[in-house]
Amino acid sequence: MIQDKTKWYVAGLHFECAECGGCCSGPGEGYIWVTRPEIEIITDFLKMTVGQFRQKYLKRVGLRMTIIEHQTTKDCIFLQAGAGGKQCMIYSVRPSQCRSWPFWPNNLAGPSVWNKTAQNCPGINRGRLYSFEEIEEIKRIKKWWQDPKQTDDCSKE
Repeated sequence: MIQDKTKWYVAGLHFECAECGGCCSGPGEGYIWVTRPEIEIITDFLKMTVGQFRQKYLKRVGLRMTIIEHQTTKDCIFLQAGAGGKQCMIYSVRPSQCRSWPFWPNNLAGPSVWNKTAQNCPGINRGRLYSFEEIEEIKRIKKWWQDPKQTDDCSKE
């Protein structure tokens, strides 16, 4: 039996960041995975040592590191109240996980999952159309700091 490998989003998906901070917020606890190179980039940005950064902002989960969240709100520790609402304090150097939102594999599992995610993200199904190829590229890029096209958020293009 031949199985159809065509992904449901082959015609593309609409997304435009509403800058609401919802993808960085609780109420549920999550993980904000960060790699060693990303840690170094963020520490340079914050003008801290890697040791200071690890002690203040990271926790180990298994073999990986995650950015901590506010204890009560479960918001990312770098999501802070700003002039127009919540803002990421490390936006220009945020990890790959943050850059690839909402095109995460679990969000792309099917149209019902995508539309359920849209209930909590006002940017999904609005704004710019991302082609299938663009979505696949966003999912594939993990070392954004080595790709000049990835220095900006996919949602800001």
